[in-house]
This record gives sequence, C-alpha cells and structure tokens, in this order.
Amino acid sequence: MTTSSLHRIVFLALAALVLTAAPASAHHMMGGEMPSTFSQGLLSGLGHPVIGLDHLAFLIAVGVAVGVGGLNLGLPVLFVAASAIGVGIHVGGFDLPGAELIVASSVVIVGALVASGRALPLAAWAALFGAAGLAHGYAYGESIFGAEPTPLAAYLLGLVIIQSVLSVGVALLFRVRTPSVSAIAPRLAGAVVVGIGIAALLGQIIPDA
Repeated sequence: MTTSSLHRIVFLALAALVLTAAPASAHHMMGGEMPSTFSQGLLSGLGHPVIGLDHLAFLIAVGVAVGVGGLNLGLPVLFVAASAIGVGIHVGGFDLPGAELIVASSVVIVGALVASGRALPLAAWAALFGAAGLAHGYAYGESIFGAEPTPLAAYLLGLVIIQSVLSVGVALLFRVRTPSVSAIAPRLAGAVVVGIGIAALLGQIIPDA
C-alpha cells in the first residue's frame, strides 16, 4: 500500500464515520434496553465504542498517536484499563460531574495534538490517556448501570476487546505505513478527529443544536 493510498483510506474512513455513525447519545446496542444475558452484555460492550462516534474517534486518535510516535503499545492498554475503571466508578454509584463534556473535550485535545504533527513526551500521553479513559469509561457505564453481574462482566469484556483491537490495530498500521508524526496521513486523521470532537462538544453545550 502506498502512502497516498493510506491517506485516502484514512480520509474516507473518517469521513464515513462522520456521515453514517449513530449519534453519540444512542451508545447502546440493545435499542436502549438493559442487557440481561452474557451474550447481550458482550454485544453491547463490543458495540458501544463503535456506535459512539466520539469514543470511536478517540480510539482511532490513540492508535494514530501511538503508531506514528513509535510509542509503547502499553499506552492504549492504559486507556482501556482506565476506561474499565471508569465503568466501575459509574456502576458503583460514584459521581463524575461533566463526564460527557470531558469525553468531548478529550477528543478535541487528542485530535489537535495529532494534527499538530509534533511529538510529545510519553508521560504527557500517559496522563492524557489515563484521565480520558476514566471519563470515557464513566460514559460507557451509563448503558450498563443497574445490570446483573453476568451481563456486566460480559460488557466489560466486550469493551476491553474492541477498544484494544481498534487502538492497537490502528497503531500497528500507522507504525508500519507512516514514517513520522509530521506526515500528512496522521495529521489529516487528527484534523477530522478535532471536527468530531467539536461537534460532540457543541452537542453537550447546546443539546438542540
């Protein structure tokens, strides 16, 4: 695959997400109903980060940042682990004010960092991914709050699987195909992620916009 082909794939894939993904408020594979079985919980966990455009954009941006920066693949794992903790915080009844605003803001921030084409220290990415993971996980927890232990465990399993596959998979793709953080493909992806984040942020600030 040539670099120009990768550029087109990145642009078209992210553009398709903008045009076709379900609204972030949907965020549920069960049509709004609480998962009650292992399989329902697993499907909901697998689907939640994919049908939530802001979550999906963040996962892609994580992969791009790690891939082009040659960063440790433990960074996506940190985000995934933090998101699982965030789910636990929510289902445990603890409050995280403004979680959806934090989620939308994190998408804008990580997209802007990727689009800037500048390398960041490992510690800075770790802090961002850890904090964002808690907020994204807390938001994920809304659709499973009050579920029985079996579907809840399956939901967490699904979240861990799909987020790991997406973030690490994108990271490996960009690590192989893109030479540096200043290349056009990751910067283009970052710019689209910023747009998605701004739309999500406006949706939180102005719900009827």
